[in-house]
Amino acid sequence: MASKTDFSPVEWKKLLQAPLLAGFAVSAADPSSFIGTLQEAFASASELAKAKAGEKGALVQAVADEILSSSGRAEAREGVRSVVQGAKLEEIKDRALAALKETAAIVRQKAPADAAAFNGWLGEIAKTVAEAGTEGGFLGFGGVKVSETEKATLAEIAEILQA
Repeated sequence: MASKTDFSPVEWKKLLQAPLLAGFAVSAADPSSFIGTLQEAFASASELAKAKAGEKGALVQAVADEILSSSGRAEAREGVRSVVQGAKLEEIKDRALAALKETAAIVRQKAPADAAAFNGWLGEIAKTVAEAGTEGGFLGFGGVKVSETEKATLAEIAEILQA
């Protein structure tokens, strides 16, 4: 099983960014209201907390443990900031997807035994974020759980992670 020592510092930072970017890609694809954005953020945090249990594998647990530490969280946020800095809203999703593609390739190369679990976890985060809020409607009424735009983004993420 792979661990932090199997990756260069730059690669490890990309692994730390990936869970945040998985949720961010979905959120950026179809921005929600303030409440919807909060629901999506809590959904992402909930998936990180669940990953600490280790059921998804040692690599997922190591990444989650580090992200949930103050230094790891700061490093992950800074990494995400560097990915999206200066981007227009419509560019953020594409940048997040490109970063996820790069990270998935790193994991497949450096930790092939852990790649399916790690990349599957990223897909679960994206799906959980997509399902967190209600899109459209008025004050949460009459909307849909996952918009067509979010479904398309989830399909893009799935393709990237399975490539």
